[in-house]
Amino acid sequence: MPSKPVVIINTKTYPQGTGERAVRLAEFCEAAARGFDIRIAVQATDIGAVAKAVRIPVYAQHCDPVAPGKTTGWITAKALKAAGAKGALLNHAERRIPTIEIVAAAKALRKERLAVIVCAESIARLHEIDGALSRAGTRADYLAVEPPELIGGDVSVSVAQPDVVIRAVQATRAPVLVGAGVRSHADLEIALEYGAAGVLLSKGIVTAPHQERALRRLLTAP
Repeated sequence: MPSKPVVIINTKTYPQGTGERAVRLAEFCEAAARGFDIRIAVQATDIGAVAKAVRIPVYAQHCDPVAPGKTTGWITAKALKAAGAKGALLNHAERRIPTIEIVAAAKALRKERLAVIVCAESIARLHEIDGALSRAGTRADYLAVEPPELIGGDVSVSVAQPDVVIRAVQATRAPVLVGAGVRSHADLEIALEYGAAGVLLSKGIVTAPHQERALRRLLTAP
């Protein structure tokens, strides 16, 4: 388990987290990181600029399971590393890929010594992915559980479905991140109390009218 709670902010493709605004949000994250291990996942086009601006880990939102070469339009692990990424999300609810591709992409990221964060929509899927990675001789740094019906909503999985968090932690030896609807310090505290290593969130921070304030509210007890 990490020594500090992990908080990964995913900018998705929101305008508020694109281009110069992605850089600014990353700077907010770096400034607020005391006591937390804050990381940011940005669009591939923003990795270079964000990685140059901050020291916190910058992740890609996806990696394709292909080798460099005749793969026009795909995103390779080697290219992500060259751009400054420290890892990548795989199988996010909005970018689902088959298990065989998850394993191949994870292997490619591992080869480049990049972190692997794999998302799953259910305990069954999390268990399936974890087993497939293990059989293939690789692993994820973190497994994130995100019930799709709660993503982007106003109620977090920690509150609405605490049993999901508990079962996810029990289902794998990998550190677990909690996603979907997370936006408050209470959501974060509940996830940690149930054994999660941290949270993965987006809308509650990225689309907030005042991103820096929203981030500090997430990290600070009222």
